[in-house]
Amino acid sequence: MIKSELVQRIAEQNPHLYQRDVENIVNAILDEITDALRSGNRVELRGFGAFSVKNRPARTGRNPRTGQKVDVEEKYVPFFKTGKEMRERLNDGDGSEDPDDDD
Repeated sequence: MIKSELVQRIAEQNPHLYQRDVENIVNAILDEITDALRSGNRVELRGFGAFSVKNRPARTGRNPRTGQKVDVEEKYVPFFKTGKEMRERLNDGDGSEDPDDDD
């Protein structure tokens, strides 16, 4: 699911809201998560999961095409760990249902 599909679904489930308002709400939530991570904070959404930032230290990598050594700079990457409730909901059942099936 992409962001526009998420906005569409939320708008359909909440006909009293305009789609542009739903889009603004979704963008505001994502912006707040991003700002918190940028500040070095962890964001936990109970029942869903937790977002955090992991540090990847500088290292020497290798160009797969040429085999030449390449210096890779230190960087910070977002990390998401699912919550217990989400894992249970995903693994609930006998596995015969396709989670991508919208029927």
